[in-house]
Amino acid sequence: MKFNFLAKYWSYYLIGAKNTILLAILAVAFGVLIGLTLALARVGKNKPLGFLATAYVEFIRGTPLLVQLFIIYYGLQAIGIRFPDIPFVSKILGINFADFMAGVITMGINSGAYVCEIFRSGIQSIDKGQTEAARSLGLSERKTLRFVVIPQAIRNVLPALGNEFIVVIKESSIVSVIGIADLMYKANTVRGNTYQPFEPLLVAALMYFLITFPLSKLLARIERRMRSNV
Repeated sequence: MKFNFLAKYWSYYLIGAKNTILLAILAVAFGVLIGLTLALARVGKNKPLGFLATAYVEFIRGTPLLVQLFIIYYGLQAIGIRFPDIPFVSKILGINFADFMAGVITMGINSGAYVCEIFRSGIQSIDKGQTEAARSLGLSERKTLRFVVIPQAIRNVLPALGNEFIVVIKESSIVSVIGIADLMYKANTVRGNTYQPFEPLLVAALMYFLITFPLSKLLARIERRMRSNV
């Protein structure tokens, strides 16, 4: 195996890694907003909203991410909807902003279904006595959720949210199929330029590992510290 192509193409991997991390951060942030909203709907007393939230989660978790990506990217174009491009952002990031946002929204929608279950389990893990105590002090149901239940639930689910971030980083490689210049796309570009089908993929795998391994160790340390403080 020969890796001399790295002398010329190492910057491709750095750009791809940067775009992969940025996509994952934005997708998880979007997914957290969706997931928390859905979780509140599922644990709430409004049955129609709870049904819609459950249907969303089951549909997203029951369909392939690739299909969801194609529906968002090609489906919206087919009906005349396309994400607006921002030229100066595309130039700074070295990507097509419109395509990039399609990937972010798809990954966020997908992540939201899993984050919903994370938050739902976190909310339901809070002792009911705390809710009853808050209500006895005169807090409304909404304020009880906002000031008592949700802050504790977020603390409980932080390790799981961190793991979801790692999963999104790895799954984001699928956005390369629509031309987003992530790490996998850059690796395929190097493969095409060098006519080496195997070695560029090994470098990409190493880059993914170098991104996710420190994160997983950091999350494990945070989880241990949280347990010791309980």
